[in-house]
Amino acid sequence: MRGFLASSIGVATAAVLALPLASPAAALAESAPVTPAGSTRSLPLIPLGPAATRIPGVPGMSASPGLPETQGLPAREVTSFSLVGVVWDDATTQLHGKVQVRTRSAKTATWSGWQDVETHNSEHAADPDAVERGSGRVRGATAPLWVGESDGVEVRVQAEPGTSSTRAPARLPSGLRIELVDPGADSPGTGSDGKNGGPEGDDKGEVAVPGMTMEMAESSAANLPHAALGADEITALNKADSTADAVFASDGELTAAAAPYIGPRPRIVTRKGWGADESLREPGFVYTSTVKAAFVHHSASGNNYACKDAPAVLRSLYRYHVVSSGWRDVGYNFAVDKCGTVYEGRAGGVSKAVLGAHTMGFNTNSMGVAVLGTYTSTAPPAAAVDAVARLTAWKLGLFGRDPRAKTTLTSGGGNLYPKGRNVSMNVISGHRDGFATACPGAKLYGKLPATRTSSAKLQGRP
Repeated sequence: MRGFLASSIGVATAAVLALPLASPAAALAESAPVTPAGSTRSLPLIPLGPAATRIPGVPGMSASPGLPETQGLPAREVTSFSLVGVVWDDATTQLHGKVQVRTRSAKTATWSGWQDVETHNSEHAADPDAVERGSGRVRGATAPLWVGESDGVEVRVQAEPGTSSTRAPARLPSGLRIELVDPGADSPGTGSDGKNGGPEGDDKGEVAVPGMTMEMAESSAANLPHAALGADEITALNKADSTADAVFASDGELTAAAAPYIGPRPRIVTRKGWGADESLREPGFVYTSTVKAAFVHHSASGNNYACKDAPAVLRSLYRYHVVSSGWRDVGYNFAVDKCGTVYEGRAGGVSKAVLGAHTMGFNTNSMGVAVLGTYTSTAPPAAAVDAVARLTAWKLGLFGRDPRAKTTLTSGGGNLYPKGRNVSMNVISGHRDGFATACPGAKLYGKLPATRTSSAKLQGRP
């Protein structure tokens, strides 16, 4: 079963060609261009600690043997931001140490306590030999941390200390910088309240959308015929309609006699719906041949967000992945917030096999779903877990996958499996199944067995 793959050259493409492109072009000519939302400020870190402990002219290097290197920034006032992360020059270098930040609320002018930032984040990335990895713009990066609207920051990064009998302290990577990300204001219709909607028009999207750029039109057109051009959401379908939708999008290659196991399509907030600045990402899309597995992640960005803030969190993650980390687009194919709203991630079409950058070594023929938050010691909300089951029941069903089954993926290279090794995986796996990492957090990982059962039940499997 090829599911929706045919749509990339079949019905969806025909719909795009039938617009014609004059619709978005006319919108461009008749309205003011969209102002990109948000900003990223990058500040270099400096050596910290008593001046007497440093070697003159060598940033961050200590003159005292055994004393760990420390860099950071003293408390300072800055322009408004809501998400932080630390990046460095060489993406192949690991940061062995502790990263902590504290921030000042722009609303209350109070400082937070010190918060830990997850340092080992390289496992969320393109495969080693992927074109995206070799762009020359990719940097090493910690996980991002959502801190809410803030106007002050203090940072400290300390290398792992050495031991008297075994080794010297670890060295910090070169070019350490703190990234301060402002997601920008929500656009009209942005949110997770279930009220998003696209412009009026027929189901082929033949409608001019005021202010739509060509990049926005490209991203939105990838979701035809499931939503109109410029739509803020892709509406939910019941199981029968999802199956009919699959038959339609595959140019009739699926038949009723095939009785495909496809779950109800969940409501999905599109990139336009959450306010993605399409000018940030690289143009065009990259596809693989199928979707054999879904990898579940947590964003490790903290749980201190309200559901109404989820679009802003996602815009910040997108900026951090593209502007700060140097990726072609946001790494995940989908995101789910704590209230169970599903969001389109990497551009290219929600029903298509879009190549992501979520599970290093296993991005090919898979999809990545990130639950926004950190679930190492905090249990994920039931609504979020249910949303993962609903999303996988639909998307995996389009490609004929049983969520309870095993599948074989070929490693592209990583710290668990060498490049070229065929590995048996659960069709719904956790990130840690393909890479040595704590992701998606012990509490979320523990929900995956029940998620597989729920997803298969939604598909109608016996």
